[in-house]
Amino acid sequence: MKASLLKGRIIQLFSISSLSILTLISCNEAAATSENKEDKKIVEVAKATAVLDRDTIFTFNSYEIGILPKGWSQYFTGEGKSTDWKVLDDNGNKVIAQLSSENPNYHFNEIIYDGFKVKNVELSVEIKGVNGKMDQGGGFVWRFIDADNYYVVRANPLEDNVVLYKVENGKRSDLPLIDLGKTYGADVETLGSGWNTLGLKVLDNIFTVYLNKKEIFKVSDDTFPNAGKIGLWTKADAVTYFDNLQVKNIK
Repeated sequence: MKASLLKGRIIQLFSISSLSILTLISCNEAAATSENKEDKKIVEVAKATAVLDRDTIFTFNSYEIGILPKGWSQYFTGEGKSTDWKVLDDNGNKVIAQLSSENPNYHFNEIIYDGFKVKNVELSVEIKGVNGKMDQGGGFVWRFIDADNYYVVRANPLEDNVVLYKVENGKRSDLPLIDLGKTYGADVETLGSGWNTLGLKVLDNIFTVYLNKKEIFKVSDDTFPNAGKIGLWTKADAVTYFDNLQVKNIK
């Protein structure tokens, strides 16, 4: 009788221990799954925002829709009161967009990435002009010091041209082209209402501009010789979408 009771007690203890072990394993697996999901989320965000020692591509897919993306700051130059940059869903694809359509003509919208500064850099971005009566399209900002001092190159679907400027102490002036002089940039083929790819190579004081992977002109300027932040830019009431911003640091 005692042996039988002892045997039952051992079986009961074994069952409890087994259940505890299974519960512990289950909890550990759940925790690991949760950690893996969180790690994956962190990796996805890092792909979009980390300062990398290789090409950095901002697809904006890891950012939250409807707000200014983390790690970026928005500014404006000139007249007006505000600017409005947000991540949007564009037919199932996330983009960064400038949405304010209320600004006056001498108003420049900037969104700047705060993660790094570069001097020599290659940039590429896809641009779609969505709306705007005074202006459309947009482009790059580089060697950004503050809202009143930086370089910018932009493509405008309303004018079908690409122009490179410096903004110094809040005043924008277009820069002459190498071998061509003061031409107000370059006329290009019709940009339309679809996506176009703007490219830029910055090497010391030489800036080479590309449209849809074709070189269109070069500019030389020494106003801002030091490293600065990079970003995106629109003018006045231009509502513009940007995607696949690629940044390559030239060492």
